[in-house]
Amino acid sequence: MQKILQIIMDYAPGDLALAEVVSALSAEIPADYHWHTTSVASFDTISTGFVTAQLARVSHDNSNLIIYANCAPRKDLKIARANNEGEGLLYGVLTNGVKIFIVNSGHSLSFVKSDLRELRKVNVSDAGSQFRSRDNFPKAIGSYLAEDYSILGEELDPMKVIPDAPTSAIGYVDSFGNLKTTIRDGDELIQKITSGQRLSIEINGVTMLATASTGSFNVQEGDIAFSPGSSGHDKRYWEIFQRGASAWRTYKKPSPGSKIDVKLV
Repeated sequence: MQKILQIIMDYAPGDLALAEVVSALSAEIPADYHWHTTSVASFDTISTGFVTAQLARVSHDNSNLIIYANCAPRKDLKIARANNEGEGLLYGVLTNGVKIFIVNSGHSLSFVKSDLRELRKVNVSDAGSQFRSRDNFPKAIGSYLAEDYSILGEELDPMKVIPDAPTSAIGYVDSFGNLKTTIRDGDELIQKITSGQRLSIEINGVTMLATASTGSFNVQEGDIAFSPGSSGHDKRYWEIFQRGASAWRTYKKPSPGSKIDVKLV
């Protein structure tokens, strides 16, 4: 079983910042770890949380999977920051055994809130550099992997320190322009919908007609489908998909967190 480090950052793919983070981690992490990087938009903690949950809530052997996620918009305080201080780094363990090192910002932990069996502060400076994901945090992760558990600090209650995930909203926009929503199998809305039913979906001030379907390709070219998506594991999130086009562009490029209003026609 390969050892995997999933890196989730709000730096653009190929950006110098992401390359520097990987270099800093490579100096601290054992050589037998493989790497994969995923980028989200700047300051987008909703997508950070959505991606973290999708990569963490796996059902296979999880003993060698670690996630390092950093999206730190420094919005927990509105006042001027002293010495580049920002949201702190936390350590979490999910019920499936996956371990997470993640900055406690916005909704970064919201989508795994109910899956956490352990959540702790990490004893590492959250100040002293505007580039903490390179200068401060890799050393802490390396220390943990070297079995120095003194970096693990105060235990936290996930129910008290993590906000709920947004409901009826966009959770993530993929590279095809598909809108992955936070509406899931089992939600009250989904229970009212039957395959083939016509729907009115409003996002970002734009209203479009869509068809509820069992799969994204069960509609004609150019039509919009509302269907179970590829994310969410055993309780899938539904997606808004425009066959042969970009639903994101059609809805005037809404951001993750934008509210979705679905009505039966």
